[in-house]
Amino acid sequence: MNRSTTARSKILVASTLVLTTIAFGLLGPATAGAAAQTIPLGSAADFAVLAGSTVTNTGATVATGDLGLSPGTSVTGFPPGVVNGTVHAADNVAAQAKLDLDAAYDDAASRPTTATVPVELGGTTKTPGVYASPAGTFGITGTVTLDAQGDPNAVFIFKAASTLTTASASNVVLVNGARSAEVFWLVGSSATLGTYSVLRGNVMALASITVTTGVLVDGRAMARTAAVTLDTATITRPTGVRQPVATTAVLTSSVNPAAVGEPVGFTAAVTAATGSAVPSGMVVFSDRRVPIAVVALDGTGHAVFTTSALTIGRHPMTATYVGANQFTGSTSPSLVQVVRA
Repeated sequence: MNRSTTARSKILVASTLVLTTIAFGLLGPATAGAAAQTIPLGSAADFAVLAGSTVTNTGATVATGDLGLSPGTSVTGFPPGVVNGTVHAADNVAAQAKLDLDAAYDDAASRPTTATVPVELGGTTKTPGVYASPAGTFGITGTVTLDAQGDPNAVFIFKAASTLTTASASNVVLVNGARSAEVFWLVGSSATLGTYSVLRGNVMALASITVTTGVLVDGRAMARTAAVTLDTATITRPTGVRQPVATTAVLTSSVNPAAVGEPVGFTAAVTAATGSAVPSGMVVFSDRRVPIAVVALDGTGHAVFTTSALTIGRHPMTATYVGANQFTGSTSPSLVQVVRA
């Protein structure tokens, strides 16, 4: 081999090493920073509610999905609560689901944090990732938006070392392909969901979960060691992948103005922007932005609330459809109800 050939060979080898190094440098970090994988729930995925000690309900709660308890044996409040699924109290199915929940919890806890963010999530938008807070707690006041950026498999994990607390009428909004099935709220102690709030995702609490009046959970409420306490709530286990359908809410009054003490009927009509399907789920009626009632839509997409307790004056009324299944939430324009002496 002459000197020219030897030189060309050395250059080729060097070039190959450089290109390999560049390729590794480009591909290596991309692989290391790849999107988080989902948290496997195993048989716990069949459950809307799963607890360790007790499941206690007050009022007309509707749980769509199985309800399980292990090792505890006390499930109370069904009826009046309704379970659109099977109740497993201290049986083998519940025991296995609890083991799978334990594994899922440990899996989520082991995921490396990609961002440490302030405790208050309300008013922010989060992209896929694993989030923690410096205080070890998370709170939601107002609305937090989870943006999947067009990826239907995007995973959001929020790791609260101690507590998760949602304020009254707070909301978790999913956009650009985000799905409640891929949102996980890991709570090191207990979670408390405030009245008429909307939470989307799977709550996995080490201790207990309290779901107060009018709460809608588009996901699961799963407590490892302690109780799940429910009060006139709606919990729907996520199923399948469906494209979201926008809705429109309109509020009307039966009499306006009305005399003080006179019954006034407020009707919220919720319609889908596309298709012939009729939205289902709950509507929150508010007076001056304060929730005063929650009513389920009927088969025609209407919810009616009647009251004779309005005081003299002007009452800006709104109706908020919180969304369910493939239907997104919407709020009606304000209707000023006048009450005279």
